[in-house]
Amino acid sequence: MNRPVLLFCFIMLIFPVIKAQHTDANIFGDVQCEGVHIPFANVYIEGTTIGTTTDATGHYMLIDLPEGKHVIVAKSLGYSTVKKEVAVEANKTLEINFVLEQVVMTVDEVVITGTKTFSRSTETPVIVNVLNSKNIEAVQACNISEALKFQPGLRVETNCQTCNYTQLRINGLGGGYSQILINGRLIYSPLIGLYGMEQIPANMVERIEVVRGGGSALYGSSAIGGTVNVITHIPNNADYSISFSTHKIDKESLDNLLFANVTMVSKKRNAGVVLFANRRYREAYDHIGVTLNSDGIKKVEKDNFSEFPELRNNSFGGNIFYRPAPNQKLEINFTSIYEYRYGGEMVDKKAHLAQQSEERVHNILMGGVDYQVNFNNDNSSFIAYIAGQYTNRKHYTGLYPVREEYESDSAFYNAEQIHLKNPPYGATDNTTLQGGLQFNHRIPHFISGSNTLTAGMEYITDNIIDSIPQFQYGKNQLTDNIAFFLQSNWKVSSSITFLAGLRADKHNLIDHVIVSPRLSFLYRLRNYTQLRLTWGTGYRAPQAFDADMHIAFAGGGVSRIFLADDLKEERSNSFSGSVNFDLPRPKYIVGFTLEGFYTKLNDAFYLQPAGKDELGEQFEKRNGRGATVKGTTLEIRTNYNKKAQIEAGFTLQSSLHDEAVENIKGIESKREFLRTPDEYGYIIITLYPAERFNASVSSLYTGSMLLAKFSPNELIYPDEYRRSPSFTEMSFKLGYIFPLKTIDSGIEIYGGIKNITNVYQDDFDNYRNRDSNYIYGPSLPRSIYIGIKLKAL
Repeated sequence: MNRPVLLFCFIMLIFPVIKAQHTDANIFGDVQCEGVHIPFANVYIEGTTIGTTTDATGHYMLIDLPEGKHVIVAKSLGYSTVKKEVAVEANKTLEINFVLEQVVMTVDEVVITGTKTFSRSTETPVIVNVLNSKNIEAVQACNISEALKFQPGLRVETNCQTCNYTQLRINGLGGGYSQILINGRLIYSPLIGLYGMEQIPANMVERIEVVRGGGSALYGSSAIGGTVNVITHIPNNADYSISFSTHKIDKESLDNLLFANVTMVSKKRNAGVVLFANRRYREAYDHIGVTLNSDGIKKVEKDNFSEFPELRNNSFGGNIFYRPAPNQKLEINFTSIYEYRYGGEMVDKKAHLAQQSEERVHNILMGGVDYQVNFNNDNSSFIAYIAGQYTNRKHYTGLYPVREEYESDSAFYNAEQIHLKNPPYGATDNTTLQGGLQFNHRIPHFISGSNTLTAGMEYITDNIIDSIPQFQYGKNQLTDNIAFFLQSNWKVSSSITFLAGLRADKHNLIDHVIVSPRLSFLYRLRNYTQLRLTWGTGYRAPQAFDADMHIAFAGGGVSRIFLADDLKEERSNSFSGSVNFDLPRPKYIVGFTLEGFYTKLNDAFYLQPAGKDELGEQFEKRNGRGATVKGTTLEIRTNYNKKAQIEAGFTLQSSLHDEAVENIKGIESKREFLRTPDEYGYIIITLYPAERFNASVSSLYTGSMLLAKFSPNELIYPDEYRRSPSFTEMSFKLGYIFPLKTIDSGIEIYGGIKNITNVYQDDFDNYRNRDSNYIYGPSLPRSIYIGIKLKAL
């Protein structure tokens, strides 16, 4: 298991340091807008990784540049991008100054997730959506779970009434089909997938890049629905911020959050560090639910059992970069997360003394190291990386025995003593390691146009050991995967780009090599329109994923998922086509993206009811014949004079098994995917009516979905299918900044309401024997919040 990692370390030690060329060819100058210098603007040579940023006075210098003709680019967030062609000669210094214009909306950001190389979003053949920190702040997201709801084609859902684990659905596919990366690395393990989106705080995130559909197959297993790349803060310039907010949930429970960030950059700008810290405490919340007595009389009441759990979260981490030479870069990132989570009966007792409860204590360490060196006049680059995570989890899931479930006092007494002597506490250890090498080479003159070739290999291992002795339940899952990938990103002309990629995986749970090709085509019509077509294949290994590791309450006991002995990999074929249009004008910009998607799953996984035992419901994960997911997503965006901005997305889709699946034993089988609405969407309206004042209004829409409802007592009512109502959430936020000019800072006072109309599920199961998987709709009832933030200006 350790051989690939040892090989990687050996390569890192013996790899020669390739020195930058010393041509003494230099360029210096400044970057301005309307006579005012722009600090920390990016200045670089197009098609290379040679670049710098302007200093605090708006000046820059590039040294020891390769000879020849180059295009120098100057760009900064909120300004137009300007390019100038220059002829660089040895032993000569040029002065090149730039004048940028302010723009109303950024539509051409630099992204990496679509191709594993840096590309402008309008030039990559694969659509990459970007959720930046400003949008995350506009919706007052506390973590990435709350932020990802506001992306087209994405839906975040809560799947347990007791512990509130979440999963991300992309293009109508469940959480197990979504690949989540941290800084481009696959250390977000299946176990972390249960609660990880709530554990990663918003202030850790610089931006989130999203690739929907089969175009993300280059990232390996489980990237069928799409890939989400969480990119943590990058140290670009000196900065700091400290914020505190308090939320009142439905006039009852408090949720307090403290965020802090600081960024430091050396004077030479060849080294920097950004550090973040987060502390959160949320009280448990009890909402009204439904109780049916033996006479069938329905009661709607609170029961002192939580609908979302108590949370205590502490996290800290950082990013560090160092440039030992102009052509080299070393990056180190690290994160530590502690979380305590308790849901169930709201009593001040140990978890196993509550009538029903789930308790989780997570300690997570994750991080990575990336080294990049450029050579061959910056037409070539070599990248070596290693990343990993370790999770230690202590957990409890159980029911305290009650007299009415036993035939005699002695039987109850015996069960109670067994529970007290050996309560169902469990322990989990999870280690994930990834190491890889990547080589990029740009051919400036390739038949017609240019071509960037990418080749690499990576090794990923994930080991999960989970045990609950009292339930005679355990998982010992070791997965090893070695992969090789090739890619050609051929820019045929200024209008046409053709992307071809191939990835080969050898997974230890599959006895043959999985080959996953992908093809993408981009046609740029003038400067405002892009047409894209993408085809790709993918697979999911026959292993336990996030939801498979969750033990829930159902049918008066606990439900568990087991893997079938003959389970084999699931394969996919995905197609998508899109048109992207953005029309920029001096005072406004309008744009839209219309995408159609189609995914065919072969040997699709599904859960087969396997009956009850003395502990509760059992399900077996099996292969079905197949399934088809298809639909269309529309995105709309507009900005007027940087005073008002609208971003919206809406998805219409269907998800159907080829053959009907028995979700509830003895009940009619269904082709329709459970928990999958046919329509969902969002809108964010952001207003800046004055220099220091900001406001935002946001909304989420979730259509009706099919749910399986397991009865806590089949003598009162049977197991059945139910269909949820549709939901529309509305939220708003207001903020005002008071400047502190003497320290170049400002204090922002902000507040708002989430879920203004308080639309929330009103038919939760009540009391001990509830079906905790029966949960749908908004993640929170009405919540009022206020906060204060001190930040650099």
